[in-house]
Amino acid sequence: MNEYRRAKRRKVEQRIEVYDCMTERVIGTLSDLSETGTLLIANQPLASDALYQLRFSLTDANGTCYAINVGAHELWSDQAAAPGQVWTGLRFIDI
Repeated sequence: MNEYRRAKRRKVEQRIEVYDCMTERVIGTLSDLSETGTLLIANQPLASDALYQLRFSLTDANGTCYAINVGAHELWSDQAAAPGQVWTGLRFIDI
């Protein structure tokens, strides 16, 4: 399969919850991640073309956990097969 994206995506192997920093609520989980954006499995549709301040945690190979804060732009969304889930593509604006 040819990859046409500028940044390679990495599949997320464990459940990583994503928080909306404005509401402090979990809005979904990461599906894949790149240095320029993410595919989010959202709990509900996000506002189209909106900007978000998000937070999630990543753990390195040594077991050290890092809180990551990102400014993100919602690019697209589509209903997932599972009820109550929405696939959402986000581009990182600031990390």
